[in-house]
Amino acid sequence: MNKSVLSNVVNIETMRNTEQFLLPDHKEQVKKSEYDIYPTYEIAGQIFTGYKTLAKWIISTNENLVIDGYSGVYWDQLIRSLNDEFTGFGIKVHWVNVNTALKQEDAIHEMTAEYDGGNDPLFGKVYEGELSDFFDAGKLHSLKPAESTLTIIYGTGAALAGWQCPLLYIDVPKNEIQFRSRANKICNLGENLPTDPKIQYKRFYFIDWPVLNRHKKQLLPVIDLIIDEQRITEITWTTGDILRNAFKAMSRHMFRARPWFEPGVWGGQWIKNNINGLNKDVVNYAWSFELIAPENGILLQSGNNMLEVSLDTLLLLDNRAILGKAATRFGDAFPIRFDFLDTFDGGNLSLQCHPSVEYTKNNFGENFTQDETYYILDAGPDAEVYLGFKDDIDKEQFKTVLENSFEQNEPVEIKDYVQTFPARKHDLFLIPNGTVHCSGKNNMVLEISATPYIFTFKMYDWLRPDLSGNPRTLNIDRAFENLDFNRKGDVVTDTLISRQTTIKKGKDWELIRLSTHPDHFYAIERFEFDTEITENTNNQCHVLSLVEGESIIVITNGLQQVIQYAETFIIPAAAESYTLRNTGNVRAKVIKAFVKDESC
Repeated sequence: MNKSVLSNVVNIETMRNTEQFLLPDHKEQVKKSEYDIYPTYEIAGQIFTGYKTLAKWIISTNENLVIDGYSGVYWDQLIRSLNDEFTGFGIKVHWVNVNTALKQEDAIHEMTAEYDGGNDPLFGKVYEGELSDFFDAGKLHSLKPAESTLTIIYGTGAALAGWQCPLLYIDVPKNEIQFRSRANKICNLGENLPTDPKIQYKRFYFIDWPVLNRHKKQLLPVIDLIIDEQRITEITWTTGDILRNAFKAMSRHMFRARPWFEPGVWGGQWIKNNINGLNKDVVNYAWSFELIAPENGILLQSGNNMLEVSLDTLLLLDNRAILGKAATRFGDAFPIRFDFLDTFDGGNLSLQCHPSVEYTKNNFGENFTQDETYYILDAGPDAEVYLGFKDDIDKEQFKTVLENSFEQNEPVEIKDYVQTFPARKHDLFLIPNGTVHCSGKNNMVLEISATPYIFTFKMYDWLRPDLSGNPRTLNIDRAFENLDFNRKGDVVTDTLISRQTTIKKGKDWELIRLSTHPDHFYAIERFEFDTEITENTNNQCHVLSLVEGESIIVITNGLQQVIQYAETFIIPAAAESYTLRNTGNVRAKVIKAFVKDESC
């Protein structure tokens, strides 16, 4: 149970540290031609609301119960709310906290020491073990139901006790986990007290989330109920059968992930000015996580009720239906990422690079690395992208200049060392690992990338503190272990600026290939059409975004769904084919990314 003491009257605002709004209780109608920040998938089956309905379901089973769940659950509040309902029904419950069977904190620290990154503030290595590693097997198996009393064992890992009874699973979106962490209200696995949110996030990413995903994968085929706890006082839930049937349907149809938005030191105003429903009082929005599978959720809708589960749950249940042939290589990891980088009226991103595949595997335990591209969704007249070195670059001199800048807080004229290129709408800049790069200000970048998303080695950050006034961490040494200094001069123009070529054409449509680098395992194409166009998935998952035009209808196996400008959507491999129909008054342009066949 979390160590924070919660009163009976819950102040939700103190339990999450963010300016972002909590998911509303009900789905509201979105205005025509308006980006939907809460995209839902309509399911066949009921989504229930409230602790009272959950308590009634539990009582109706007339059995003991297991309540397991992800990290970040406010177990104290959940159990208190459920127990109040049981008391109202005249039912006495014996509660068993699985945390009593955890190993001692020192033993857990010793077990995870080679994975937690030590003093490194950002990076660790993916833990290879199981959730059961965190528990004392003897203590775990000694947890037994009480005689003649309804007994509920609860907490992350409760199913490991092996009770043969109905299983409930609590899910919390990754953004809400981070908001709760920033409020200093939750703990990492096996920890007794909250720690610094940045350290918590490192442990979440490299230790907690990997083992919890493995545990969730084992439970998904047999859970009886799935519960969305993010609203804390007003849960929603549905049955495991309804969830699994919904996922089966989704694997044959278009769906969107729920995006989430974050301010940043270089952030801009494009998102604030063009996407409604967000808190406009924030200083800026630097990112929209349109599709970063490890951290996005998907919203299921029944009537006006919504229930969110993590996007990666879809892959944990049936990765081949979503990824098709790419599942052989990527397993349960969704390979492609779409996100927005907004620098309109903002600032330059940090000068940075990303690690090689070998470096990523050896140092961080990830199987693939952060190969990126910048697709320019929108740009101001002065917008530019920093990409590749100048011909006369001197590696040692450049490193010395950067180190002196960091130590002396002195500015660097980066353009003396790094090339810049004008950025125009629909340009594509290629950023394979090892490439020095950053977006300049007044860009709205659709970043199309491999999914790994935290392995950014900053070399220079324009002497800026973060939004809290603290120095931003630089990784100059790591960067210089990965930088490719052959990417300079004309090599950059020849190999890192995408060439755009029409490869198919019809009466009022064409398909354009945007060349990528050999290091990119994904291909990028763009549909341009006046009326409609139909495409086959060829047993690959397609990730798409409407990058020009007002709106389109996406048709998959008879189901029609509307996509608005700048929205990202997913076509699973099992959909087999889809039709894009233009419903606006101008030509529609839809960008598409998918895994290259030779990369499967």
